[in-house]
Amino acid sequence: MPESDVDASIRGARRDGIAVGLATAAYGISFGALSVASGLDVWQTCFLSLLMFTGGSQFALVGVLGAGGVAAGGSAIAAAALLGVRNVVYGMRMRPVVGDHGLAHRIAAAWLTIDESTAVALAQTNERAARVGFWVTGLAIFVGWNLTTLLGALIGDALGDTRAYGLDAAAAAAFLGLLWPRLKRVQAGATAVLAAVVATVATPVLTPGLPVLVAAVVALVVGWFDLFRRREAVR
Repeated sequence: MPESDVDASIRGARRDGIAVGLATAAYGISFGALSVASGLDVWQTCFLSLLMFTGGSQFALVGVLGAGGVAAGGSAIAAAALLGVRNVVYGMRMRPVVGDHGLAHRIAAAWLTIDESTAVALAQTNERAARVGFWVTGLAIFVGWNLTTLLGALIGDALGDTRAYGLDAAAAAAFLGLLWPRLKRVQAGATAVLAAVVATVATPVLTPGLPVLVAAVVALVVGWFDLFRRREAVR
């Protein structure tokens, strides 16, 4: 590839990373407010965003805590961990892209390996642009997400009883918003419906948080045997 094309692709990767970073960071306001609504204080919320730094797992954690309180802590952690497993797969895919330049470099890369940084990196046409896209996206989201988390937590703390504004149910709505774009195929849609039915049936008989884990097991079984995709292929 000509050097001029490489430079153009790097500039494009940088623009993509900043744009995705700004758009994603906006969700941090929602997370901060929802986390406070679930019972965490402002500093616990900020600490969670700083260390966990993976939006889907964070929303899952505060959603389960909001439903079951401290007693559901174990289930909340398990649900967040299940969602976080995907980052391990991303890490294996991103290692050749980010390279290996020492322990600090590996830790920083692991910290920034999320859905968005991986997606921007893989969308590039050459290795240098992919590396730039990864780091720019990851850093933009990390800074923006933590700042907006603080802002959202302060807003939620100022509101007082967030249940009066309906924020106690907003975690589930926000998580559904993250899931919705991924339900375009029969396999994903059918799995989501089946898991939702199982969670609904299990909710009255299990402690808060456990229905989510049971539903996750159902989703794993369906995905493992690739049931609905096979039927879709046959048709």
